[in-house]
Amino acid sequence: MLYREAGQFKTSYAADQAMLPIRQDRIALVLLLVVAFLGVPVLGSDFFLSSIMIPFLVFALAAVGLNILTGYAGQLSLGTGAFMGVGAYSCYKLATYFPDTNIIVLVLASGVFSALIGVAFGLPSLRIKGLYLAITTLAAQFFLEWCFIRIEWLYNYNDSGAIEVPQRMLFNIAVTGPHATPTTRYLVILSIVAIMTLVAANVLRGRIGRSWMMIRDMDIAAELMGIRPLRSKLSAFAFSSYYCGVAGALMVFFWLGSAEVEAFDINHSFLILFMVIIGGMGSLTGCFMGAAFIWVLPVIIRAIPPFFGLDMLAATTEHISNIIIGSLIIFFLIVEPHGLARLWQIAKEKLRTWPFPYASS
Repeated sequence: MLYREAGQFKTSYAADQAMLPIRQDRIALVLLLVVAFLGVPVLGSDFFLSSIMIPFLVFALAAVGLNILTGYAGQLSLGTGAFMGVGAYSCYKLATYFPDTNIIVLVLASGVFSALIGVAFGLPSLRIKGLYLAITTLAAQFFLEWCFIRIEWLYNYNDSGAIEVPQRMLFNIAVTGPHATPTTRYLVILSIVAIMTLVAANVLRGRIGRSWMMIRDMDIAAELMGIRPLRSKLSAFAFSSYYCGVAGALMVFFWLGSAEVEAFDINHSFLILFMVIIGGMGSLTGCFMGAAFIWVLPVIIRAIPPFFGLDMLAATTEHISNIIIGSLIIFFLIVEPHGLARLWQIAKEKLRTWPFPYASS
């Protein structure tokens, strides 16, 4: 069949331990990137890029950040929205103080400030965990929201209290601001998300990622084996918050164009957590699956009634989406805690052994 590893011989340990050891997986990834970088910008409309693809990539990157902390390191967090806000406000201030600096550099640098804040609020994880740690991160969410409102210096004393994105050029092409085309903004976000996902995948397969998973599975045994909980937990908070901060900067500068504090409220923290739960804990692929499902679902529900000549209020669409998402969260927590990513993995295993589905792979 098409999906078989028979005949694919490895001649080194490096080849055997590759990220994608099966040739078909590597071909599928290349085709997916070709479609994302070439097919979508050419065939997709401005509405499709601005309303579906760009927010999907932003939330997928934020879900990757949360999954690193919760799925791989086992530290529950409810402050993702606030850490995204730290990245957005940091990028706004950096753009104010360094107007001639490449905006991509500023977006990546803004994640450093979010990482520092994440480390500060991750200190309680050395003594508490589980629900108590979640409450601590929830306190961070409300405290940072208060800072975004009360500290006027963060939004340059703007009367509206919002941060407004200035226009920035890259190779004489507008990448932010009102004159930036959806195609340009989409390609910039896609490039950043692809590179950062690759970096995260390699980190998780290395020594640092294995230490996070050891802390997640049994922290006492990990400490007895030489893993330092202080370094592992704080590095997980820093790495996760960095990704969330970059996602927040991308959300404001390349998607919304301007934002107020409501863009980083507790609802967004729960939304990203739902993406991780439905997509799959401890899976980078699941982050993209969960983000695509939750963000595209309301669009599909909104498009179905007009197809049959019916009319549906926006509030009704939102209520139906919440009911479906809530039901799926309960379903996955009970039936398949590892989410859509696990179902995809099972399907690939069945395909590899077909027509002998019970044969070992």
